[in-house]
Amino acid sequence: MLNGQKFPYKIIDTSPGMVDRMPYVPITLSLNGRSLNAEGLLDTGASVNVLPYELGLQLGFLWESENLSVILAGNLARFEARAVVVEAQITPFPRVNLAFAWTQAPNAPLILRQANFLFEFDACFSRSQSEFEVRPRVVE
Repeated sequence: MLNGQKFPYKIIDTSPGMVDRMPYVPITLSLNGRSLNAEGLLDTGASVNVLPYELGLQLGFLWESENLSVILAGNLARFEARAVVVEAQITPFPRVNLAFAWTQAPNAPLILRQANFLFEFDACFSRSQSEFEVRPRVVE
């Protein structure tokens, strides 16, 4: 069984004069021989992974070719989204397939959520210590 990997919370500016820490995990996304390194926000309170429009284009997706629509909630609800699947890796763990709602929302972050990031990985948050741990699921 692989051990977990710990990551520090990332310091971000939330508004003028305000700073916060958020759980961003480094992740490599791959599709058809194209790969890109990104940081995904672990948002355990929402239901689906979200892929920003720009990252989808960089991976080679064509909006017009993706037919399966996804309905998002919250501040992304007013934007169209399409279902896509990419290969993802958090080093040093094996690659997994992650399903995303690829959104046209401008400036949307890469979000890793309940489905299906947390089907593939376990996450343990130590907010008071400003760190979190990710480990791959145990397959029995």
